[in-house]
Amino acid sequence: MNCKICETRKPRRNCPGVGGDICSMCCGVEREVTVNCPLDCQFLREARLHEKPRDMTREELPNRDIHVSKEFLQEHEPLLIFLSTKLLESALGTPGVVDSDMREALDALIRTHRTLQTGLYYETRPNNLVAAAIQQGIQEQLEQLRKEFAEKGTTPLRDAEILGVLVFLEHFALHRANGRPKGRAFIDYLFEYFPHDEVAPGAAPSLIQI
Repeated sequence: MNCKICETRKPRRNCPGVGGDICSMCCGVEREVTVNCPLDCQFLREARLHEKPRDMTREELPNRDIHVSKEFLQEHEPLLIFLSTKLLESALGTPGVVDSDMREALDALIRTHRTLQTGLYYETRPNNLVAAAIQQGIQEQLEQLRKEFAEKGTTPLRDAEILGVLVFLEHFALHRANGRPKGRAFIDYLFEYFPHDEVAPGAAPSLIQI
């Protein structure tokens, strides 16, 4: 029996992404390119250890006019935890989602909250249906959070605060991008630090340090 992908070389490992045995070369070349790799695949996890975050100059970053300092993130750590967790939940609950979908969803959310700062409301929706589903889900979660704050009589969420955290997450997603069409390094990172419904207090500072 030969590799299920190339049908030429001898298989060396089982690939849950294709439901069969594949060779080491196909695993390295096709991983997150043509194969949807489960986040818990041992070979994917080993490969993650050798991936280097993408180096980007400030001039290359979108929305660079919005400065997000470490002090800002530390001050708004609960909001960072909330949005990171909801993004992860959306990713895990959306079949076929990849990092590029997450980036499109974040871009749409940022555009929407930019208009809110002008006193208008115009919701940007991605043409990508997967990204649109994530964007809508996060927007609904934010609206629910606003209602909860209002009911408790606490200080309301400011659009500028949400916008700042969203921009940070967008930059972080770009920083983690591995360039593979089906890449999920950003989702994988969220999965590593936010694996359960209840997030450990130490998770967000690890993001802040990036």
